Amino acid sequence: MKRLFLPLVLLGLSACSMNPPAKPDPEFVAIRPIVSMPPPAEDGSLYQAGYGMSLFSDRKAMQVGDLITVILQERTQASKSNSAQSSKQSTAELPGPTLMGRPITVNGVEVFSASLGSQSDFNGSGKAQQSNSLTGQITVTVSEVLPNGNLIVQGEKRLSLTEGSEHIRFAGIVRPEDVRSDNTVLSSNVANAQIIYGGTGSLANASSPGWLTRIFNSPWWPF
Repeated sequence: MKRLFLPLVLLGLSACSMNPPAKPDPEFVAIRPIVSMPPPAEDGSLYQAGYGMSLFSDRKAMQVGDLITVILQERTQASKSNSAQSSKQSTAELPGPTLMGRPITVNGVEVFSASLGSQSDFNGSGKAQQSNSLTGQITVTVSEVLPNGNLIVQGEKRLSLTEGSEHIRFAGIVRPEDVRSDNTVLSSNVANAQIIYGGTGSLANASSPGWLTRIFNSPWWPF
């Protein structure tokens, strides 16, 4: 029994150390272009509808399945600070009753007189700062063309390394006028942008706290 126990422990530890790659999210899967039937040929003219090609403008994404390169230039910075201070002090005195003009005493000390007093002070302050930066580029596909001409784009980029894998997922709404001549668009010009950057593997595990530390830092920890 002891001989089987050690291999089982080693097998369990190896299983815990293995990190399967993150599965693709259906919301960011590349969209294939829609196959449309060519228009019927019309004889007797040099120009046929549906076969037009512009000779004086750049080719830009405008149909489902077309590619757009998004240049990521995201930088955010936020800071917040607050302070509060309060104090309260109260006193109350209750004089003792008198009997025939004299206070009731025992050994010369009044026994029915009382006085109350309370004091509370509070002083608190807090400060938080956060900054994020993400640069790079990712090529996405047009998944839908809205009635007003705007393009819904989505896509992801996956990079497998020796110590894990990383992925960038992007989705949003692009206005055709914001697409530049080289078929690129700045991420700051994308509406309703969703940018997800994450990874799996030993490097990602080393930079995240363990489950016991997360319990201690959770709002449910009473101490």
